[in-house]
Amino acid sequence: MERKPDPLKKKVLGRGLSALLPGPAERETDFLRIPVSEIRASNQQPRRSFSAEELRDLVESVREKGILQPVIVRSTNAGYELVVGERRLRAAQAAGVGTIPAILKKFSDRESLEAALVENVQRSDLNAIELAEAYHRLAAEFSLSHEEIARRVGKDRVTVANTVRLLKLPAAVKQAVVDGRLSAGHARALLSAPAGRLPAIFEAALRKGLSVREVERMCQEGERTAPARKGKPRDPHLKDLEDRLSRKGGTRVRIRGTPKTGRFEVFYFSEGEFARMCDILFGGK
Repeated sequence: MERKPDPLKKKVLGRGLSALLPGPAERETDFLRIPVSEIRASNQQPRRSFSAEELRDLVESVREKGILQPVIVRSTNAGYELVVGERRLRAAQAAGVGTIPAILKKFSDRESLEAALVENVQRSDLNAIELAEAYHRLAAEFSLSHEEIARRVGKDRVTVANTVRLLKLPAAVKQAVVDGRLSAGHARALLSAPAGRLPAIFEAALRKGLSVREVERMCQEGERTAPARKGKPRDPHLKDLEDRLSRKGGTRVRIRGTPKTGRFEVFYFSEGEFARMCDILFGGK
């Protein structure tokens, strides 16, 4: 039976994953069974990290029940290229399945990337950095504005723009998000950190398990205390005392004024730090 072209239109992408996959009537008859060995992974796939535990569970499910939902592929000069369903394909390979049900689509490079992105966004499979990289590719390679990308993935423009901004973070911060050691909320908060303070705040967030709000407060405090202009050099003895007090308390201590008159400022960013400073000040009583 001759298959009609089924290009992915903008309005289809905006409706989400259900518009990409076959309906109930199609599921039984309108797909191919393709040898797993003939399908290659796509460089358009926005997802880079896969949970080993989740994949093991899927492999067991495939061995027991088979592949319940077809993958989506496109035809290339080299054979079949995967568009949607990389976890299913990996599980089929690991389970030793010979063939896999597949829907054949006539997708361009951009449509392939968009389809893979929409599927992962709808399933919440991508981490924030993978999302940011995918949005950036759509903008850089296909000249799409953030507003156009937002329409295609069912998000608002501000969300897309703020996600792309995460790519400005240092490599160590981005990797922590990919590894799941740092949330997207923490990463967005770090965007506002003064450049000189960002590494310290990042390390504190990991080491102390700070909340997003606590990271935001540290970033804001860094902005307020950043020198706006050059002034009179500080007393080196006071600076040394600040450092010693900070080390003893495990948090930042600031001395305002002179040895004759002034004030101490003690910063804390969690309930634990507050309790520890009270113990130090009251001698553990």
